[in-house]
Amino acid sequence: MLNLFLTITLVGSPNAPLRSHDLLPLRSDSAAAATAERVRQAFRHAWRGYRRYAWAHDDLNPISRTPHDWYGVPLLMTPVDAYDTMLLMGLNAEAADAKRLILERLSFDHDETVQVFEVTIRILGGLLSAYQLDQDPRFLRLATALADRLLPAFDSPTGMPFRYVNLGTGATRDPVSNPAEIGTLMLEFGALSRITGNPLYYAKAKRGVEEVFRRRSPLGLVGSTIDVRTGEWQGTRSHVGGYIDSYYEYLLKAWLLFGDEDFRTMWEASIGAVNRYLADERFTGLWYGQADMSSGKRIATEFGALEAFLPALLALGGDLPRAERLMSSVDRMWTTFTVEPETIDYSNMSVVSPEYQLRPESLESAYYLYTLTGKQRYRDMGRAMFEAIDRWTRTDAGFTSLADVRTREKRDRMHSFLFAETLKYAYLLFAPPETLDLRAVVFNTEAHPLRRTW
Repeated sequence: MLNLFLTITLVGSPNAPLRSHDLLPLRSDSAAAATAERVRQAFRHAWRGYRRYAWAHDDLNPISRTPHDWYGVPLLMTPVDAYDTMLLMGLNAEAADAKRLILERLSFDHDETVQVFEVTIRILGGLLSAYQLDQDPRFLRLATALADRLLPAFDSPTGMPFRYVNLGTGATRDPVSNPAEIGTLMLEFGALSRITGNPLYYAKAKRGVEEVFRRRSPLGLVGSTIDVRTGEWQGTRSHVGGYIDSYYEYLLKAWLLFGDEDFRTMWEASIGAVNRYLADERFTGLWYGQADMSSGKRIATEFGALEAFLPALLALGGDLPRAERLMSSVDRMWTTFTVEPETIDYSNMSVVSPEYQLRPESLESAYYLYTLTGKQRYRDMGRAMFEAIDRWTRTDAGFTSLADVRTREKRDRMHSFLFAETLKYAYLLFAPPETLDLRAVVFNTEAHPLRRTW
């Protein structure tokens, strides 16, 4: 549990392992500072595009230079997602601009049906982080107002939340959900409970996680989809990619942030099964594939951009040897295709899904591994990733997704997580170590840093 102790020590678990260790000293040199500044300027370039062409909307379509909203009423996805990154980068003018817009225009008093998971990780997480960094109580009031309107989603027979809820009426829909969307609410709802003293949010989110865990297979694996009304699995494919990924992430991080031993038990039981049945040794390296949750039989040899979060999680959980080996595989996706595809077949290194959506997970893992090991190779990996993004996805108005990494054909969309995650992790990888102490925060899955201030 070597590196797990690094985070628990300052985040504050009451039962930290009795081992003393510290982060290795990180390099602060002129080359790193120059790269950090390049990332900072890339952020400003993307923000200027949003500010000019999509102000007060959710996202920017940077090629057509038009706004994009998730729902009938904008929820300011990009400003909320970007705010804490601006503070970390010292972009004070941009942060003041974003704060003013959020506090003047953001409201949840709408007859709009929203996706609970996405609104939680982006907006609720962003508002909580903004409150902790800025200390303006208006951010906390907004966070509480949003959480209160999301609570009806948990009113299912099992306690696992429906996927969608109407902010105005509380009506719910889409009962077939997945472990990620059910389990990736704990940090945000739990932090809100700890900050406000209202235990309801914590209890609702925790029950949802426990109900998924309770329905794991005898092998210890979860499936890809589950009906929250009946508790019956609808999809039995197990993996660490989309629909499941951040379920595992929050088992570990909820233990780290709250010191709740129930999450430690669930994490340790789950990661053992993941390593036993999903890890896959090939001549191309260590990967994590797909298996049937009941039999453990290998179903597919697919891995991609979303799965690339796993080296960071393994490292945070103390398994540095496996994390470093998997990170080499992640790096291979980039060096083979210049920009990582959404999904590859690692058995023959062929492309399955060719798009690149400006995803952050590879840079996230590079950041964690550099911070936890001090090895320059992870900065080198991250620099190559950032340079590929800057070269192939930049437009006059920002950065855009790629329809195909092989042809570099562009797709007209700049997701808000570019600001919240991709450029934040790239910046922190090269910024001075004192910019943010990884031991003092737990990042939610949208890279909003949460602190144990209670």
